Amino acid sequence: MSETVADIKSMLKKITDLNDSRLIAWQNDPRAGVQAALKIWHNNRLKRDKERADFQHRFDIERTYWDQGFSHIAGIDEVGRGPLAGPVIAAAVILPHDFQAYEVIDSKQLSAKKRHSLYDIIISQAISIGIGVVDAKTIDKINIYEAARQAMTLAVEELAPEPEYLLVDAMQLKLDLPQTSLIKGDAISNSIGAASIIAKVTRDRLMAEYDVQYPGYGFSRNAGYGTREHLDGLKKLGITPIHRRTFAPIKDLYLS
Repeated sequence: MSETVADIKSMLKKITDLNDSRLIAWQNDPRAGVQAALKIWHNNRLKRDKERADFQHRFDIERTYWDQGFSHIAGIDEVGRGPLAGPVIAAAVILPHDFQAYEVIDSKQLSAKKRHSLYDIIISQAISIGIGVVDAKTIDKINIYEAARQAMTLAVEELAPEPEYLLVDAMQLKLDLPQTSLIKGDAISNSIGAASIIAKVTRDRLMAEYDVQYPGYGFSRNAGYGTREHLDGLKKLGITPIHRRTFAPIKDLYLS
């Protein structure tokens, strides 16, 4: 046999057609290594096919409104409601109708590496992206729910071209635009999923910058959430300007 198992594994990486004649030939190859490689290839193919089908299904909501004449549909999501420090950040994203980054979904379901690679794809291919940032001081003043709403509103207002319809993750915005609020929208709408990725990566990068400005709390690792490292930093170093003073245990330290 002229083809080694390593040769076949290398060629399999480039095959996308199930009717490729080489697949039929290799199915009759008695070597265990070849059969194992074919099994992995088929399993990966099934995984990719399901990923594509699920992705297309997550465009069902958008298609409903595209078919009604709404061309520019914005997905809106926010991150950062729970942390003890840092802003709440929202993103609004209008995707093209032929967008095909199949792995886009709720950012919480993705690794940090995958979020960053998808962030670059969304940035390069989106029709429009808006970012809204509401700082800790404002969060303390108006409460986290209203701050999240304000961040989403700011993100929508940054869009150019303007959206014709809004798909919002679990929120109703006080804007004169038709909109639908979707529970767990980042997992069922590609537009909201894309917004969740943009918002998450934007916030994580900002918190990494704050880690340099305010060392000792681990902001680049915990994004402002109340980890042991963060709480230990609070005990040793006290409160920074980006801490939310209405959030426990910050509130207790602030009032003591």
